[in-house]
Amino acid sequence: MKSPNLDWTPLHAQLNQTLRQRKILPKNQRILIAVSGGQDSLCLTKLLLDLQSKWDWYLAVAHCDHKWRADSEANANYVKKLATNWQLPFYLETANKIYKSEAEARKWRYQTLSKIANESNFQYIVTGHTASDRAETLLYNLIRGSGTDGLQALTWQRPLTENFCPLLVRPLLEITRSQTGNFCQEQKIAIWEDSTNQDLRYARNRIRLELFPILRQFNPQTELALAQTAEILSAEVEYFENETEKLLEKVTKIDIDDMDNLNISQFESQPIRYIINRLVLREVSLALQRRVMRHILNKVLPTNPNFSHIEKLTALIHAPNRSQTDPFPGGAIAKVQHPWIILV
Repeated sequence: MKSPNLDWTPLHAQLNQTLRQRKILPKNQRILIAVSGGQDSLCLTKLLLDLQSKWDWYLAVAHCDHKWRADSEANANYVKKLATNWQLPFYLETANKIYKSEAEARKWRYQTLSKIANESNFQYIVTGHTASDRAETLLYNLIRGSGTDGLQALTWQRPLTENFCPLLVRPLLEITRSQTGNFCQEQKIAIWEDSTNQDLRYARNRIRLELFPILRQFNPQTELALAQTAEILSAEVEYFENETEKLLEKVTKIDIDDMDNLNISQFESQPIRYIINRLVLREVSLALQRRVMRHILNKVLPTNPNFSHIEKLTALIHAPNRSQTDPFPGGAIAKVQHPWIILV
């Protein structure tokens, strides 16, 4: 295979500007590129390779073989060949079992990439997620009834481990799948076609192959429009989460005088899980009330709280004294002892 073409394209310029503005991949960093062999990850690899001299990165390629397809080994060998021709270090990990769902496979993949990064001192893992992926994720979560946190869809970066290293970065979130395909074609980069991308048993494939063509009849730029919506929601979610953290501290802070006024003895047979100051919550918006209650229920319930769980607890903010809920999953009950909500 010939060496990559070094022509500067509009996509090079766009990515370079994105990196300068968002500061998501600083100079002089060790970066591990997750490469499947499809057009998005190969477009990303080529762009980063061409920008390497400007940013002084150390780049390497990692491929995770899920063993889902009969051609998965050939796929891995193809990615290895590309990495060799581009003179990039190559890491390969193969699953030791067949994962039954996309969620399980994704969890294994990110755990594997984190392991490679930590063992080889890579500060960043980059993936080829595009604006198209972001739009699909927003629609997928919307259909499932997600709140704004789910609708913000894919973010530019997020930690993969509790110690915030390595960071997962998605540099192509302003670039569509059609752009990455055109780029690979123009650069004469052969892509590895994944047959599972055409399998309509997967919800995301149906969104991409069946729903998007319909939506483009209303707006030819549907993917970019939805991706921009996700970007707006991402900033708003960050703001609300910061406000929620500050409010949580006020709402759950109990001083000695408060304890003296609480009739704790009535709860002796039921350990108190949370004491919530509902007077403080009455002074804030419904959006913040719901977020506070969701955070609390996340720590109490054995499963993720749904909309009805959050609404049931939020309703007690203005409920009469001595009101209480029916049991939540796991048996927790919330009771009003003015001015508190006691969660036992």
